[in-house]
Amino acid sequence: MFFSMIRLRKNVSPRDIASLGGGEEYRLHKLIWDLFSDGPNRKRDFLYRNEIINGLPTFYTISEREPNCVGNLWDVLVKKYAPRLVQGERLSFKLRANPVQPAKKERTDSEIKEWLRSREARGLKEKEPTKKRIRHDVVMEEKSRIGFKELTHDQRPHTAELIQKAGLTWLKAKEKEFGFFVEDEENKTAVRVDGYIQHRLFRGRGQKPMTFNTLDFNGILTVTEPETFVNKCLFNGIGPAKAFGCGLMLVRRV
Repeated sequence: MFFSMIRLRKNVSPRDIASLGGGEEYRLHKLIWDLFSDGPNRKRDFLYRNEIINGLPTFYTISEREPNCVGNLWDVLVKKYAPRLVQGERLSFKLRANPVQPAKKERTDSEIKEWLRSREARGLKEKEPTKKRIRHDVVMEEKSRIGFKELTHDQRPHTAELIQKAGLTWLKAKEKEFGFFVEDEENKTAVRVDGYIQHRLFRGRGQKPMTFNTLDFNGILTVTEPETFVNKCLFNGIGPAKAFGCGLMLVRRV
């Protein structure tokens, strides 16, 4: 695996900067894919995180291949990435994730007809319609759980408190699967959860925008299963929307 920091060269012309699309999110998504794509059928084999530094994009990536930067637009720093960790090791981490909870719901009559039509078009066998798989944003789910809209203003928890609780609950539910433990003492958490943002990616005129929400996690964790943590968490990321800059966990020893 490779870890890369990809940033614009200091001598990039204003014309080249303008060609980046002024930071529009779908344009940034296409930029990073262009650095790793070597053909129309290439599947994603990298994770990335985008940060805007001094108004310009900087990408951090973990990938199976080195990025292919053609031209003089980017400065690329690449190094081999093979973390050697032991059980009980403590790491500081940063994570931008799309925290959702999977669920299922009954399909409407029109959805059942579309589902059956789709299966027939793909040559699949007939079967009874299954429930529709959906994903609930954890912050909105927490609001729904406590009846946020029905509460008076003085009864409602502060938004930051609600985000912290919902995000941390989601992350702690991932501990066993991904081989880590999030430190969380009573009344003193070692993880800060904030940066709740809804993203709308416009792919083109007449196309419905893609929407998803993100949270930023910053804190301390303890490695419980080193091999699982490296291969599943660090190399493959956490949560959905990885194609749009989510799931990459940046770590360093403390």
